[in-house]
Amino acid sequence: AEAEVRLLLQEARESIEAARSYRQELEQRLRGLHQARNQIRESATLTRDVLEQHFNDLKGTLKKLLDERLMSLLQEVDAIEQESIKPLDECQKLIEHGVSTADELLREGESAIHGDVGQQNEKLCSFTKKALHIQLDSLPEVPALVDVPCLSAQLDDCLLTILKNEIFRHGTVASRPPVQLEEFVEKPGGILVRWCKVDDDFIPQDYRLQYRKGTASHFEDVYVGSETEFIVLHIDPNVDYQFRVCARGDGRQEWSPWSVPQIGRTTLVPHEWTAGLEGYSLSSRRNIALRNDSQSCGVLYSKAPTYFCGQTLTFRQVLSGIETVGQPDRRDSLGVCVEQQNGSDSLQRDKAVCVSTNGAVFVNGKEMTNQLPAVTSGSTVTFDMEVVQLGPSSNEGGSFKLRVTISSNNREVVFDWVLDQCCVSLYFGCSFSYPGWKVLVF
Repeated sequence: AEAEVRLLLQEARESIEAARSYRQELEQRLRGLHQARNQIRESATLTRDVLEQHFNDLKGTLKKLLDERLMSLLQEVDAIEQESIKPLDECQKLIEHGVSTADELLREGESAIHGDVGQQNEKLCSFTKKALHIQLDSLPEVPALVDVPCLSAQLDDCLLTILKNEIFRHGTVASRPPVQLEEFVEKPGGILVRWCKVDDDFIPQDYRLQYRKGTASHFEDVYVGSETEFIVLHIDPNVDYQFRVCARGDGRQEWSPWSVPQIGRTTLVPHEWTAGLEGYSLSSRRNIALRNDSQSCGVLYSKAPTYFCGQTLTFRQVLSGIETVGQPDRRDSLGVCVEQQNGSDSLQRDKAVCVSTNGAVFVNGKEMTNQLPAVTSGSTVTFDMEVVQLGPSSNEGGSFKLRVTISSNNREVVFDWVLDQCCVSLYFGCSFSYPGWKVLVF
């Protein structure tokens, strides 16, 4: 009986635990539904506001444009009217002057005919001479009605049809954006952001990625291009950043709606070069090293062993002020090492793997037969490592083995790097003999 009771109690406890887990799962799903409902309502409210603001702006702009066009046409009517009336006014003045002259001549003629007989001859002679001088047979030309302007307005009703068609096609409401954020991958001092197209009918031409730090009020552009991933650098560790992406359809100018904003963060501190080494100048964030004109030579190491197995370490040769890379030397190298060795002039040594600027690969100071392309302006060299063996290895004389993949310009070299000690975090470094080399690390 006791065994049966214990069994029942155990079953009851398991059922209670299952019910608790079930309840927690249901509560989590309720929270998910609540978030989904809020997203729909908030995005609908925002969309209404955007539509109302946009169409109010359009109304104001259209009214302003119509008023400007009306004013322009009215001014054109005024100009034509004034220009056409001016010669008629001049002709009217000429005719009125002629009428006044004729009235005066008529009065003189009446006075000469009916005047005193003694002075009649003199008045008649004077009147006759005056009449001959005035040229009573010369009349001003008055234009016919068909020869003067008759203003009218030509207003094509098809404008309303065109506007109506354009207005009814203007704007769309999308239930979901055509692209969405897909993945965030932590990088030292950065985040690799990936996105994907979720609308099969949408043909993207360009993507636009934005981000903002924490609760900042404004997003800022960080990438515009055709790729579907981008490494955002200069990210502070353990700080939330909000990202969103949109796209521009093939042959279109406007951008699509933004994706649902998502939070990304990195816990990895940024890679930094060691400051203070003569021969190298560093950027403000100490992630870019420039070989300067100093005659001093040596290896520039990272500030700390911040490269961990399982990550990707990237060196990128960027342009310096002289638009070219420096003169190459066989000792030049980019790579990783177990420990710093001050006084060494190259990474082509024991406990290090590196690539020279001519593409040669060195493992523990020995050159491999496989070779990569030479490092030139804009070249990117990446190191990927993973642990493949722990413990003794009598065949190769080591106890720790790393699988190393070095890639450059679409070519890669893969090999095993055997060490005599366990090492999962490494220093990185570079050495250049001549000025002009400028390397970004991330």
